[in-house]
Amino acid sequence: MTNRGFTLWFTGLSGAGKSTLAEIIEQKLKDRGRYVEVLDGDIVRTNLSKGLGFSKEDRDTNIRRIGFVAHLLSRNGVAAITAAISPYRDIRDECRAMIGNFVEVYVKCPVSVCADRDVKGLYAKAIAGEIPHFTGVSDPYEEPENAEIVVETDLESKEASADKIIARLEELGYLDPVASSCATAGDEDDELVRQRLEELGYV
Repeated sequence: MTNRGFTLWFTGLSGAGKSTLAEIIEQKLKDRGRYVEVLDGDIVRTNLSKGLGFSKEDRDTNIRRIGFVAHLLSRNGVAAITAAISPYRDIRDECRAMIGNFVEVYVKCPVSVCADRDVKGLYAKAIAGEIPHFTGVSDPYEEPENAEIVVETDLESKEASADKIIARLEELGYLDPVASSCATAGDEDDELVRQRLEELGYV
């Protein structure tokens, strides 16, 4: 049974669907008996990074803190899931190097779709110049160049995205594949037939 710790690092624009997918994956991993911890960007800022602003320096500090906690969790067998914008490629790569067992998930979604989903109206305020340093509007977002997983939440359902992530974790060896119930039932039936033929003296 695979119980190797790892970090599943979600990155993408605000409103792309990182937290939603993190919650779905968290439950799927728990259903498989894994220890899981989610480090959500908003929650971390409230607790671990209180007082930091949104300058590049403060953003980098926040992401390094998330990366360090994920590193501690992963090396102790936990599946750490991070869900923060983490807009800068160099800091994500820095976290990758520190953590080692690092799986980057690019939650890809156009700014226009993210803005349409924004019930808080943050994109509208950013476009109006009321919120400075807003990723995707007045601050850059550097797309991953070699993410292990890319999901496109404007084109696929959250369930489809989650299934894609789980399948990739299995491919990478972080999760054991789950045998289908049909295959299991078939194997059990074959064994019963063999036993019966043996009893009758045919095998």
